[in-house]
Amino acid sequence: MTVQTHDDAVLRRYYDQRAAEYEEIYTPRDSAHGRDLGELSRALRETLRDRRVLEVACGTGYWTAAAAQVAREVVATDASLSMLAAARGKRLPPNVHFAEADAYDLASAGEGFDGALAMFWLSHVPRARLAEFLRGLEARLAPGARVFFADNVHVPGVGGQLTDPDANGDTFKLRRLADGSRHRVLKNYFSDEELRALFAPSAEELVLWRGEWFWSAAYRLTSGQPDRTAASSPTGR
Repeated sequence: MTVQTHDDAVLRRYYDQRAAEYEEIYTPRDSAHGRDLGELSRALRETLRDRRVLEVACGTGYWTAAAAQVAREVVATDASLSMLAAARGKRLPPNVHFAEADAYDLASAGEGFDGALAMFWLSHVPRARLAEFLRGLEARLAPGARVFFADNVHVPGVGGQLTDPDANGDTFKLRRLADGSRHRVLKNYFSDEELRALFAPSAEELVLWRGEWFWSAAYRLTSGQPDRTAASSPTGR
């Protein structure tokens, strides 16, 4: 049976099952993959140095550990208890705190953060909910906060078969886990133009980078309240 992970609860169960094997994606596949991972680590640390950081969908804490090297504090959240258990098992420094929280409801994590981090999460947000997610995240941040996102570039044949866009413009990957279970996982890809349009209402000093395997976006949150009410959701790949 193939389980479709568009619903939040189903996506959470998928990551509960995947927690034990998740970090295999960070094993360098070739020299370009290794270089891209290095660039993400460098840019993340440069963006979040000396910041109080709210991390969304921290997963197993792989990137939490990188942020903890330079941040004043990291509050790392995830909705998957299995992922949080793996992250806590890393025994990260005392400036790291973990909390169970839904990415669309971050109020329990606190507010007034001057840094934000979301690694490999944006691709799992339905296009119709992108503005909602960003509004919720930015509501927890102070004006001038530094924000860092990163995610996958589409590489054919990697990470499962990619479906054609559905009526909402969302695409899915067909994946099989080590336990034999099959899943249809929401996985959207974005062009630089789409990312600029998405972040423009709230971003100053936006820096986009795109490697062969991954992309990143870093920006400073504007001091005013961003208007996302009329923003259209990116619909391309």
